[in-house]
Amino acid sequence: DMTLIDSRPGIRACYLALTERTGTYVDADLAVTRLGPPLVEELAHWFPAEEIEAVADLYREMYPTYAVAATPALPGAREAVAAVREAGGRAIVVTAKYEPNAKLHLAHLGIEPDAVIGDLWAEQKAVALREHGAEVYVGDHLGDVRGARAAGARSVAVASGPCDAEELRAAGADVVLGDLTEFPAWLADYRAAGAGGADAARA
Repeated sequence: DMTLIDSRPGIRACYLALTERTGTYVDADLAVTRLGPPLVEELAHWFPAEEIEAVADLYREMYPTYAVAATPALPGAREAVAAVREAGGRAIVVTAKYEPNAKLHLAHLGIEPDAVIGDLWAEQKAVALREHGAEVYVGDHLGDVRGARAAGARSVAVASGPCDAEELRAAGADVVLGDLTEFPAWLADYRAAGAGGADAARA
């Protein structure tokens, strides 16, 4: 969400449908301003604790119908994945999103990473990053910065999500880019400085 794909239109549509299905109001416009954390954290704003697990299952079941076709790739997404490959690396996606739905998005948009690992948030992402030997992790949220740092990976943050450049720098991002269109040039410079040749992962 908000690194490779602009999931706001699809998620908004899914929350509107969830409101209709459950009869419980979810402010879809507000919810899409704070994407990044796990679904259950957002649902906790709207549903009683004892209902969250069941509602999360319902949302994930509804998601392919309402969210996938409505979600575009962000500018530079395909080019960023291609740049990693051209550099001899592997592009992996590590995300808090439910893994089957993350894969549906990427398949629909024709983005083909080497691996997709879902259901991991913030420091939990470090498990997958270390497992895949990621040297660079690209993300748009403060949680992504924390995940990269926990994994000992370089944190490259893009200000295309809910966190602005100042917040991302303050959280400890090693590099802050405006969006993914700037990533291929950054990667080329990084490799030219003698730090290239390793895997890159993005949320």
